Amino acid sequence: MGNDIDTHLGKRLRRRRRLLGLTQQQLAGAVGVRFQQIQKYECGANRISAARLWQLSEALEVPVGYFYDGLSTVAAREAAPASNDSEGGEMFARKETIDLIRAYYLLGERPRRRLLDLAKSLNGVEQIEA
Repeated sequence: MGNDIDTHLGKRLRRRRRLLGLTQQQLAGAVGVRFQQIQKYECGANRISAARLWQLSEALEVPVGYFYDGLSTVAAREAAPASNDSEGGEMFARKETIDLIRAYYLLGERPRRRLLDLAKSLNGVEQIEA
């Protein structure tokens, strides 16, 4: 399971970096490594030491625990049959999802609510009054 943990931490690292709009080069500069090292962390090829994880959490403005969120579901997914990409939070690792979230939060409250209603109606989900 060690490799699964490394992969999970790397996915969380990539997700947060992209959400903040940072390049691998920018993050690498902030923690004093080369961008190739960030690439290796993100794909789970290299393990992230405790000290490096602390530096990354500071640079990405999240608590260290952020990287471990959802880790218990990694073991559950391993035991379960293969699922589609939208389950287990994998959809948040996609660049298009991050771009959509950024664009969504640039909108005012009313347009955001209208966009959410539109998305729900396209998917056949009942409207929930806020």
